[in-house]
Amino acid sequence: MTNPVLVEITRGPLVECSHRGVLAVVSRDGRVVLELGDIARSVYPRSAIKPLQALPLVESNAAAAFGFADKHIAIAAASHSGTREHVEAVRQMLQLAGLNEKALHCGTHLPRDETEQRALLLADTKPGPLHHNCSGKHAGMLATARHLGETVDGYWDASHPVQMRIRTVLEDMCGMKIGPEVCGIDGCMVPNWALPAKALAQSYANFGADAGLSNLRVAAARQIMSAALAAPDYFAGPTRLDTRVLKQFGGAAFVKTGAEGAYAGTFPQAGLGFALKIDDGATRAAEAVVSMLIEAFVPEARGQMPLKTMKNAQGIEVGVVRPSEILSLALG
Repeated sequence: MTNPVLVEITRGPLVECSHRGVLAVVSRDGRVVLELGDIARSVYPRSAIKPLQALPLVESNAAAAFGFADKHIAIAAASHSGTREHVEAVRQMLQLAGLNEKALHCGTHLPRDETEQRALLLADTKPGPLHHNCSGKHAGMLATARHLGETVDGYWDASHPVQMRIRTVLEDMCGMKIGPEVCGIDGCMVPNWALPAKALAQSYANFGADAGLSNLRVAAARQIMSAALAAPDYFAGPTRLDTRVLKQFGGAAFVKTGAEGAYAGTFPQAGLGFALKIDDGATRAAEAVVSMLIEAFVPEARGQMPLKTMKNAQGIEVGVVRPSEILSLALG
C-alpha cells in the first residue's frame, strides 16, 4: 500500500514538493477516528515514545525517591535542546541518583541550542553526553535501575531489566505483544520497538486517559504530563513545537516529536491519541500535520495554528506548507 500525500510545499503557483505518510487517530475504546495510509504497518516511533519510556521512572517510585522535580521528570520524557539549563537538569538527576555523566551511554552530539553551540566553540570545548537530546531519558533509566537495586551496566541493552520493563509497558499501553523481530537500535543506543501506527495511537489514547488503566499507571501518566506542563522549556526548548503547544494549550494537547518524521500524542479532553510517520522523514511535514491535528481536535486551538510560510533569503514569502486535499478532507 502506498501512503497518501499528506503535506504539499508550494512555490509560487505550483506544488514544488510533497510528503507522503501514515496517520492514525484512535479513541480510548480502540475506535479508529481517522485513518490515512497503512496504519497496520509497523513504524519506528523513535523519540515520540519517550513519555511512555518514562512511565517506569515514576511507577517504580524512583523519581520520588531521588527527589526529582518537575523539570527532571519533564526532561526524562524529552528530546531537549542542550541548553545550559537542560544540561544542568540532567546532571542533577544523575547526582541525585549517585551517578555522574560517565554512566550515560547515549553518545554525544552538538546541542541543538545555538547559544550553547557558540559557547562551546568560543570555549574550544567539545560537547559531552549531557548535551545529547536523549540524556534526560537515559538519566531516568539509570535512576530507575539504581532505585530498584539493578546494575547500571548495560542498562541500554534489550535484555536488561530496564529495557524489559519498558517493553512490557509498551505492550500494555498498545495492547499487543512486541517481539525481537521489530526491535531496532535508536540513535542513543537503547532499543526502539516498531509499532503499527494504530497501536502507537492507541498507546497515547491510553496515556491521556483518566480511567481504563491501573491507578498506578494513570497517576504516572498524569504526573509526566503535569511535569511537562509545569516545566515546558525542559520538554523540548522555548522555540520548539512540543514546548509551544504546552504553553499555548496546556493539557488539551500533549505532543512528542521523534526523528525521521515520527510524531505522536494525545488530546486528553477529546479522549484521543494519534500517531504519525512521514515516509521521507521530513520534520517540516510532520510538524505541519500535528499543527493541523491540534486545530481539528482542540476547540480552543481553532485559528491558532497558522500554516507555515516558505521565505527566501530576502525574507519574502515564496510558498506555503499546506495540507494535501486528502488530509484537508479527512480533517473536515
